[in-house]
Amino acid sequence: MQTTEQRSHEQVLDDRKRFVSGGVSTPRLVVASADGARVTDVDGREFIDFAGGIGCQNTGHRFAPVVDAIHHQADLYLHQCFMVGVYEPYVETCRLLAELSPCAGTDQKSILVNSGAEANENAVKIARAATGRPAVIVFDNAFHGRTLLTMTMTSKVHPYKAGFGPFAPEVYRAPAPYPYRGVSSDDAIEGMKKVFKSEVDPQTVACVLLEPVQGEGGFVPMPPDFPARLAELCREHGILYVDDEVQSGVGRTGKMWAIEHYNGVEPDLLVSGKSIGGGLPLAAVTGRAELMDAVEPGGLGGTFGGNPLSCAAAVAVLEAVREPEFLEAAARLGERLRTRLEELAARHTGIGEVRGLGPMIAFELAERTPDRAKAIVDAAFERGLLLLACGLYGNVVRLLPALTISDDELEDGLGLLSDALTAAR
Repeated sequence: MQTTEQRSHEQVLDDRKRFVSGGVSTPRLVVASADGARVTDVDGREFIDFAGGIGCQNTGHRFAPVVDAIHHQADLYLHQCFMVGVYEPYVETCRLLAELSPCAGTDQKSILVNSGAEANENAVKIARAATGRPAVIVFDNAFHGRTLLTMTMTSKVHPYKAGFGPFAPEVYRAPAPYPYRGVSSDDAIEGMKKVFKSEVDPQTVACVLLEPVQGEGGFVPMPPDFPARLAELCREHGILYVDDEVQSGVGRTGKMWAIEHYNGVEPDLLVSGKSIGGGLPLAAVTGRAELMDAVEPGGLGGTFGGNPLSCAAAVAVLEAVREPEFLEAAARLGERLRTRLEELAARHTGIGEVRGLGPMIAFELAERTPDRAKAIVDAAFERGLLLLACGLYGNVVRLLPALTISDDELEDGLGLLSDALTAAR
């Protein structure tokens, strides 16, 4: 293996094919470096990044406060395991999450883990311990992770569930609002009531999990009335409301948490992840103390959960994103993105809908096949723009630029997107 010079694109991909499981889907991109809103490959080609490691770079690649915090922490210690030795970065991250929590109650606590899937699974564990109930309700178009339980909760067979059964018991699915495809809030509420009649006794349901903007499901934002109506239905039956903000949180929608766009909604538990670690693995479950303390000591944890480096990065991220100026700039970015995407939709009849909250935005193609979305993503790549598709049918193109992207980089990226749309007709 070469160590003194950068290996070529072809060499790395050849070794990837030889040594890495084919079950991991990878693109042609071989990364050499990244900074801000740009990624450079091993051949020196530069890309504008509208993917962000699947929503993990809200503050941009190598965000200076994060890099500084990591360097400082690396000089002290890399790992302790919080269950062996308590360390301040873990506690400080939980303190900030408590201050920023949208959840009900004044006293907030958190647990830190490695990934969004792990956090969602722990949210279910906490809800079960707090309520003494076993069942979980999730929604159409949901994505909650790839572990056995969260894979069961996820609403897409290929590639996430095919061949991996049997699945976890006591998981039930209700319809989610999807106005563009004809499913209203009324339909979704009636559908959940039907689940209570036909599938599961609501008195046995521990929690419901809902993404305020369904990410992998197609960047489908919940209608303005739905979260409050869902919360009311949960209260009626003593069910806990879990707000999955793994992708939509940490400023992604122009607010710290997407649920803050919905008036009067205070979830019982918040699940965060992805961008919270500034590029390092970290996720969390946050909620009022009585719920978070319902699990007996030792019932929650993990060897690397809340790693000191990740926590140091998270403190820097949360301190930066909470600033009003940061969130105001993110909201303005969302307005610019929507304006430009609506202009593109007016020129390209294949675009059925532009939707999202703030700068968490996408467009759905009218045709329910992945072919054109894939062609757009490929054409964008050829022109130097990183994009991702999503949606149950793979026909949604999502934009996840760094919230710190410059005006010039944004315009360049949108110009490349326009060119890709024309090329993929």
